[in-house]
Amino acid sequence: MINEIISMNGYGAYVWSAFSFTLISFTALYFVTKLQLSKEQKRFASKFGSLNVEKARAARSQNINREILSNTSNI
Repeated sequence: MINEIISMNGYGAYVWSAFSFTLISFTALYFVTKLQLSKEQKRFASKFGSLNVEKARAARSQNINREILSNTSNI
């Protein structure tokens, strides 16, 4: 039973190698994306984390920033 699943009538080597390649690729893509996100979050925090109250008010009053903030509050 197990041998039939592994061999798949001679196509097992192709199927399992394709499956493992896909699984490894998706896992690597997930970790690379997660790493890039954390890097960008740190850059954003270092650049905009130290805004004083006046600059924050000015940023909120701009139309494009209001649109961005309204879209992110729905998440």
